[in-house]
Amino acid sequence: MASVADLISSGADLEVRDSAGRTPLLLAAANDHVDVAKQLIAAGADPNAVDDQRDTPWLVTGVTGSVEMVEVLAAAGADLSLTNRYGGVSVIPASERGHLDYVRWVLANTEIDVNHVNNLGWTALLEAVILGDGSDTYLEVVRALLAGGADPALADGDGVTPLQHASSRGYEEIAAALKAAGQ
Repeated sequence: MASVADLISSGADLEVRDSAGRTPLLLAAANDHVDVAKQLIAAGADPNAVDDQRDTPWLVTGVTGSVEMVEVLAAAGADLSLTNRYGGVSVIPASERGHLDYVRWVLANTEIDVNHVNNLGWTALLEAVILGDGSDTYLEVVRALLAGGADPALADGDGVTPLQHASSRGYEEIAAALKAAGQ
């Protein structure tokens, strides 16, 4: 079996697409193959290639939560403003999934819009509350988002605030953090 380096040196198409429109770099990012991603980027692979579902290598890191991969892609010039099929930036699915280290890294090292509203009318903060389980991990995600500038007063499309969602779910510690942040 040929190595990635062998394929690159033999002139393999770095932007070839599979049946879902995914490039080798997007697949490497989705599967957290950091060394493969580094080789592809060094050879000129596009860190902003969009697949058929509007995912990019950067956007899938919000799903995987890989800090190491996001560091590689940020250094390669990934476009943080690109949105997924739900109209969300990477920190939204990361918050939904409780990827605390990822959320912290992205907020500390990028200019991502922490208050970006997706097509569902939700921000990263709303997703952490609505789709999270209220555990300590989600409490820390909420705290990280608030420290990173998340607006606790931004309501969903129905006018329900993160505090109202947290209270209705019985997430007392998250509700207290939201109250302390001014909500």
